[in-house]
Amino acid sequence: MKRYSAFAIAREAARHHTGWDRAWRDAQPKAKYDVIIVGAGGHGLATAYYLGKNFGITNVAILEKGWLGGGNTGRNTTIIRSNYLQDPSAAIYEKSRSLYETMSQDLNYNVMFSPRGVIMLAQTQHEVRGYQRTAHANALQGVTTQFIGPQKVKELVPIINIDGPRYPVLGGLYQARGGTARHDAVAWGYARACSDMGMDVIQRCEVTGVRTEGGKVVGVDTTRGAIDCDKLGGVVAGHSGHLCEMAGFRLPIESVALQALVSEPIKPCMDVVVMANTVHGYLSQSDKGEMVIGGGTDGYNNYTQRGSFHHVEETVRALIETFPMISRLKMLRQWGGIVDVTGDRSPILSKTPIEGMFLNCGWGTGGFKAIPGSGWAMAELMAKGQSPLTDEFSMHRFREGKFIDESVAAGVAH
Repeated sequence: MKRYSAFAIAREAARHHTGWDRAWRDAQPKAKYDVIIVGAGGHGLATAYYLGKNFGITNVAILEKGWLGGGNTGRNTTIIRSNYLQDPSAAIYEKSRSLYETMSQDLNYNVMFSPRGVIMLAQTQHEVRGYQRTAHANALQGVTTQFIGPQKVKELVPIINIDGPRYPVLGGLYQARGGTARHDAVAWGYARACSDMGMDVIQRCEVTGVRTEGGKVVGVDTTRGAIDCDKLGGVVAGHSGHLCEMAGFRLPIESVALQALVSEPIKPCMDVVVMANTVHGYLSQSDKGEMVIGGGTDGYNNYTQRGSFHHVEETVRALIETFPMISRLKMLRQWGGIVDVTGDRSPILSKTPIEGMFLNCGWGTGGFKAIPGSGWAMAELMAKGQSPLTDEFSMHRFREGKFIDESVAAGVAH
């Protein structure tokens, strides 16, 4: 793999950009791999990358039924933060946030990480107490956050209206090292690095069955033929239930659509990410000038990847009270992603009843921010059979009642 650099850009400019290689190989499936990862989104590619980087396991195939990064990885609002209340959540999200800081250098690929800061608005007295509690918990966890007053919020976000008629801004939980990254670039950077290590990224290859012998996984059936493996990692987000049904067991999970939209581009006016859980909307500005707006999940289980007008109305109606200027903007486009939600709104990173099969799912609406930490932890779990970052996230916690209830901690599970 040729390294990207300023010198490479200058060299290729001089020869009309005719010397660039493909970012990753269009691989054909082999008969057998040491590890198969199902799902070439951010989490699956990160798992494969850290299997190679940290444990030297490179005889790996990453199978994707569609195109690389075409699922939730490319259908989110790119927010990165780690200010969670529960210790296991804070640990894995803080690991992820720290890996984002050096990801461009590690992958030799610009993922456009922007530590612009994230503010979670407190608009009720209940939220004030809750976020103050989270700030104290973060201090004990080693996660740098602070609770700030309304005037500091206004200083950081000049376009905000802190005296809203229904929900005035009473303060906020501020994480200065949170921010955003380019979602497509994260997937492409990991894919390029995996391909360079000799791994096979195989697109348009849908898994149609999981083969087992004596309670142990031995391979998968796909639309491009049968492929054997010693270990199998399921990293397919909202379709995890279907994959596990193929293997013969059920998951305590449901899938719903989460919608988002962007406005027409405008001049820079906001350089932090703002989340308003009481009215349930969140807002940031992209590098192109679009206002990126996210809202809630649908109220029923579904697999749609389209938006709906009633959600646009509800989300925008909630936000224009706090950000009056966006009422004059036109919507440019909207989309939906399929999120997988557990009962306690925390992920599953776990061994399964099938020996050699591992599962990474249940990230709900917070999957993008977790990509590198999730991949790091999942790789360690698959390579060693145990990881301190995944111990609390076993699928068996639902049977044992050991919930990690972030929905109570955060109000919503972003």
